[in-house]
Amino acid sequence: MTDSKVHSNIIFSQQIDIELRKIVQKYPIGKVFLLTDQIASGFCLPLIQEVIDEFSIRYVAIPSGEENKNIQSVGLVWDFLSNNAADRKSLLINIGGGMLTDLGGFAASTFKRGLDFVNIPTTLLAQVDASLGGKTGFNFNGLKNEIGVFMEPNSVIINTNFLKTIDRNNFLSGYAEMLKHGLIKSREHWDELLTFDMQNIDYDELQEIIAHSVAVKEWHVLNDLREQHIRKALNFGHTIGHAFESYAMKTGRPILHGYAVVYGMIAELYLSAKQCGLGIDELNSISAWMIAKYGKFEIQESDFEALYQLMTHDKKNEGKRINFTLISEIGQVEINVDCSKELIIEALLYYKNI
Repeated sequence: MTDSKVHSNIIFSQQIDIELRKIVQKYPIGKVFLLTDQIASGFCLPLIQEVIDEFSIRYVAIPSGEENKNIQSVGLVWDFLSNNAADRKSLLINIGGGMLTDLGGFAASTFKRGLDFVNIPTTLLAQVDASLGGKTGFNFNGLKNEIGVFMEPNSVIINTNFLKTIDRNNFLSGYAEMLKHGLIKSREHWDELLTFDMQNIDYDELQEIIAHSVAVKEWHVLNDLREQHIRKALNFGHTIGHAFESYAMKTGRPILHGYAVVYGMIAELYLSAKQCGLGIDELNSISAWMIAKYGKFEIQESDFEALYQLMTHDKKNEGKRINFTLISEIGQVEINVDCSKELIIEALLYYKNI
């Protein structure tokens, strides 16, 4: 099967009920199910309640929060599907943030060896990253997304009205992935992101920028679904970022995913300067802008070894080498870059002292 045949149908619409009805009516009554979480259920389900009632859609809400992205929550979804006689001709609708779409996608992909699923992302992070691209999974043994499969949703419905209810921290978390897309795509897209007014959000303008950001991810996914080659560009900031995220959780100071990616990008921009020729002025100006917007997750030199060890568990590694995606300039990506432990520690020191 070619990548293009598993490519998701991405729908930008302010009429979510109409778009969902078009999808649901293709399935037998009683074979459409819905997964949400306890936070999203309160403000998201009313927007599609007519469709839920019309097609007798049964739903389940799992506990919210990254700490619940685990095998126990997957088991709850499997139990729900099993108890309600879901089969391989069924559809699972995942409505919520990135944790929910990741976990729901995995549960759907593995139940009876796979049933169709649709993602309706309700956070900016999920709209530009987590709900797209076919990566599904859950956290295991303290490691983020350690268990998962590649499986594209049949459709993704993106509606910026959901974003009017998220707080600033979660907005910034999602915007971090858009910043990553800007850095790997082009100076033009990067500048568009830098000049967007995040204080007084124009949601029509935001939807246009989200569409540009989604196009960056979709191009990479379409050309390399299983992350063998160019899709690795999307990992920029994530090797060190995931280490920050896991370490923050382990030490009882959890941070949002996008914040961890920003801190990872700062360290990996330093590696880019050392290994790929990124200009020092560019490194410093981007890092200063990011710190001004995102603050810092404080670390000490005594934390460096633990962070390094977390990087060695990264799924993208090949053998014993830690695999980095770096940039030589904005819009110019270099994948599979090998960095020594000494240089990685140096990058963490740059981040610590910035």
